[in-house]
Amino acid sequence: MAVGCERNASVNPDRELRSRADSLVQAHVIVDGHVDLPYRLMRYRQNVGDSTLGDFDYPRARSGGLDAPFMSIYIPVELQDSAGAAKARADSLINLVEDIEATNPDKFEIARTPDDVERIAAENKIALPMGMENGAGLEDDLSNVEYFYDRGIRYITLTHATHNRIGDASYDTTDARWGGLSPFGRDVVGEMNRLGIMVDVSHVTDSTAYDVLDVSTKPVIASHSSCRHFTPDWERNLSDDLIKAIADNGGVVMINFGSSFLKTEYQDANDPVQEKIQAHLEEQGWAEDDPRAVAYYDSVRSANPVGTVTDVADHIDHVVNIAGIDHVGLGSDYDGVFSLPRGLQDASTYPNLVEELLRRQYSDEDIAKILGGNALRVWRENK
Repeated sequence: MAVGCERNASVNPDRELRSRADSLVQAHVIVDGHVDLPYRLMRYRQNVGDSTLGDFDYPRARSGGLDAPFMSIYIPVELQDSAGAAKARADSLINLVEDIEATNPDKFEIARTPDDVERIAAENKIALPMGMENGAGLEDDLSNVEYFYDRGIRYITLTHATHNRIGDASYDTTDARWGGLSPFGRDVVGEMNRLGIMVDVSHVTDSTAYDVLDVSTKPVIASHSSCRHFTPDWERNLSDDLIKAIADNGGVVMINFGSSFLKTEYQDANDPVQEKIQAHLEEQGWAEDDPRAVAYYDSVRSANPVGTVTDVADHIDHVVNIAGIDHVGLGSDYDGVFSLPRGLQDASTYPNLVEELLRRQYSDEDIAKILGGNALRVWRENK
């Protein structure tokens, strides 16, 4: 009996789970549906082949097992009604991603297909697929869909913070402009289907999302959205019915790590911290893109996490329970949200989430689907 007790005491279940998690993130391709690195670098240039400020760089991504972060080509709403400005911003951010590849060709390579992702990962480099956040970059010209396909865009988030020419946005508190997709938006979805660009329903209203599902002939994604079940009445997250509809379409919901997406009570917790940062910047006379301001912002933000890795796992559980294991993935929103949960604060931390999923009895096969298998399947089915 004493011998048996001694043997059991030598086994550390947490250590075993961690070892399995570390192995799984290196064994399977991790696709992250949304990383706002290009906009961060536009404001403050750094070589992300080395250690940097912010949430993402090569050393941390390699440590965390991240293989394919979708680079967000983000179009601010203030540019969407200025002729030529939105398209020009998209081009400039794509150029920036190309610069990342050119500066560190041994570490990064732009990916245009799922096969590219798998090949690049096998070469121990990080694949950089691109998605456009805010279809305003298309302006009012349908031919721009193919233009941006040729430039490497492989999904388009149809709206962002306000209604645009394509459809209505969930953040916009004004009256609906279209009541869903606009006529131009329907044409955009059709052209995206034809070319093989995934339609992203993050940021759109429920009506717009249902219109997309009615029009699209290909599976859709929600590149960085979580579950409204945990944030009632917040339309930016997805309702249970909409999650089920995306699953019926064959699509994938990619869970956002941002604290405000995880629980209603977290949405107000960041206000005092943001006020502290703003007061300090004003006191010092620093512009927001001053390197000293960026460093201060990053240090205060990372020191004030809200929520935990278990919250993100709860959202994954919820999608699996109502829609199935084949329809959930990861869309961290790294470098795009103010607060991240403890244990998921940068691109090195994916093993923490995998460890929690193992603790919840997810199989290795299921974890591989969550990490990237489901996203790659949907991408392939869009061709």
